[in-house]
Amino acid sequence: MATLFTQIIAGEIPGQIIHSDPECVVFLTIAPVTPGHALVVPRAEIDHWIEADPDLLAHLTAVAQRIGRAQLTAFGGNRIGLVVQGYGVPHLHLHVFPTTGPEDFRHIEGEQASPDQLAQAADRLRAALAHLP
Repeated sequence: MATLFTQIIAGEIPGQIIHSDPECVVFLTIAPVTPGHALVVPRAEIDHWIEADPDLLAHLTAVAQRIGRAQLTAFGGNRIGLVVQGYGVPHLHLHVFPTTGPEDFRHIEGEQASPDQLAQAADRLRAALAHLP
């Protein structure tokens, strides 16, 4: 059975996709720690990050860096958080989110955002991504 993330990638479940390439898709989480909190997800269903090919991990990290730069432009913050926790959905995913301090890491999932909040955040990130190399 396909994971929730595979269903989002396939368009079977709606999601605010902000990046897509042959190896991965990036979309906003419905329970953001901070506005713009995105998930970098490989298209391949890989449960645990230690099972992933090193080249794929390098690609996911490079995409996460680009997303992080866009998040700083779109939302500000002091740093960009990167977390690979592996719970919730059995499909490798990197949490990437703007932070203002260590308190932003206490709960990797925040309050559920409304569809309008997610759409606005996605629009801001897409605009910021358009200006990055």
